[in-house]
Amino acid sequence: MHNGWVAFRWDFWRSGGRSTPVDGATVAHLEEFAGTRRGVEAFLEPQTTMTRTSMLLVAFDGEWTRRSIESPGWGRQFASRHGLPIYDAAVVGYPQRMRDYNARRKSGH
Repeated sequence: MHNGWVAFRWDFWRSGGRSTPVDGATVAHLEEFAGTRRGVEAFLEPQTTMTRTSMLLVAFDGEWTRRSIESPGWGRQFASRHGLPIYDAAVVGYPQRMRDYNARRKSGH
């Protein structure tokens, strides 16, 4: 008989250290962004209880894109292959140009 309570594991997405490989569409998107914008820098965002590890790419003008990735190591390898500087977002934060870009988009300029 069901008592109305649902068992929920907060760590359900963590499968013994295994990570989900980055799919081809994500790789293609990141490669396209890095290859068609100037001054791109990469920022690794750590896994949280609600999100997977992600990588944020920010261009010289503040345009940005974010995608989930399988691990920080994958992000470092991607950045190395594409000659991108890479930073730990939890340590250095986000560049001002990204906030400025968001503000310009919000105001319609």
